[in-house]
Amino acid sequence: MSASPTSQAESVSFLLNGEGHEVPAGTSVAALLERLGLPADRVAVEVNREIVRQPFREATTIDAGASIEIVEFVGGG
Repeated sequence: MSASPTSQAESVSFLLNGEGHEVPAGTSVAALLERLGLPADRVAVEVNREIVRQPFREATTIDAGASIEIVEFVGGG
C-alpha cells in the first residue's frame, strides 16, 4: 500500500545532528526535545545555523528540510 499525498503532508523530514528524521507537521522545537527525552534546560539547539533560545522553542516549528543540531551540556571536572 502506498502513502497518500495527504499522509506525506502530515509529516516533515529533516536532519538532526546529520541523520534523517521525521516528525508530524507543525512540531515545535520544544516538542522535539520532549519527544527525544532531552532536558530543555541542558541543551543548545540550532536550526539552520541559528541558535534557538529557550523562550522561542515552543514557537519555532520544524520545516521540511531543516538542519537541526542539538548539543547536550555535560558537567564534569
